[in-house]
Amino acid sequence: MYRRAQLLLIGMALLVGTGAIVLSRVSGHGLVDPEGSFLGPSWLRLPILLGGAIGADLIPRTLWVSRFKPKEMRAVFMERIRTHWTRDRLTLVALGVICFYVVYVGYRNMKSALPFVISTKYDRDLELIDTAILFGHHPGVVMQNIFGDSFMAYFFSYVYLWFLPLVPIAVTIWLVWSRNLAYGYWFVGSQTIAWTLGTVSYYALPTLGPGIAYPWYYATEPNTPAKQLMDSLVHGRQNIRWSDSIVDAVQSVAGFASLHCGITMLTALMVQFTVQNRLIRIFFWCNFGITALATLYFGWHSLSDDIAGVMIALVSFYVAGLATGQKFVRKGERDLEVEGAQIEAQEIAART
Repeated sequence: MYRRAQLLLIGMALLVGTGAIVLSRVSGHGLVDPEGSFLGPSWLRLPILLGGAIGADLIPRTLWVSRFKPKEMRAVFMERIRTHWTRDRLTLVALGVICFYVVYVGYRNMKSALPFVISTKYDRDLELIDTAILFGHHPGVVMQNIFGDSFMAYFFSYVYLWFLPLVPIAVTIWLVWSRNLAYGYWFVGSQTIAWTLGTVSYYALPTLGPGIAYPWYYATEPNTPAKQLMDSLVHGRQNIRWSDSIVDAVQSVAGFASLHCGITMLTALMVQFTVQNRLIRIFFWCNFGITALATLYFGWHSLSDDIAGVMIALVSFYVAGLATGQKFVRKGERDLEVEGAQIEAQEIAART
């Protein structure tokens, strides 16, 4: 039933994993674990992640439903396993976590190899496009003039950094708790496509991002966590590029396209199509909009980067939707196939 979606996940993992291996050899830098010692060595991390995803559902629910009564916990625990953790659910969680993990690790390695494979940068070209769109003004300067450099700087910073935990949290939620398993495949499938397309865009149009290429535009910004993160990435890039002694690290600088915009919009689209709660929908659309503004405010990305990120989100959302059998029908538009099946069923029922 979910074969196309499963093949999509496996295909993306194989594509990105193979690409990471090839580029690591071409660049002369071996594959690196981007998370370092977090959760232990790589061979142990996947079982921990899988167990954590299952435990995140079973343990809190068992404690809550049993009202912390030890005698009732076993029955609650086994009932949840029997009704929720079916073979199909376990397949979704295992395949989703493994394939997403492979794609993400491959993405980080391919991004890290970029400066060793391609030396050309197109920051100047994108800056000319940005200033042309804004009639000679630089986006970062415009944003700073509008929002200032006090409260809003820190607000943008925390929203921007919220992206880091958002991705694993969202993947876990859709894999573990989506009532419709197709929605789980849809979400994680679209994620793998988006990270893959983001990697392709880095190599298609290599840039540093305006905050690194033109730091004088952002010299008056306060020392927010987002600025500190950018400084650490710049230092890490310089150390990896010019120091032969640093081998177990990754460089994470690449501007085009903005996956912050792409992933936050992709999440908002998934919420819009699969979650009924209106407040949650509004929250994630606001999160996307504020994140897009933050990328310009801090100079992480240009206008062109953000637009490309939006396009990546739309393509990933649609392709993964097709792979999971979603029907993109406009509200109020008749679905003739469904109507025909309903009429045929009614005629059969009437004859019998």
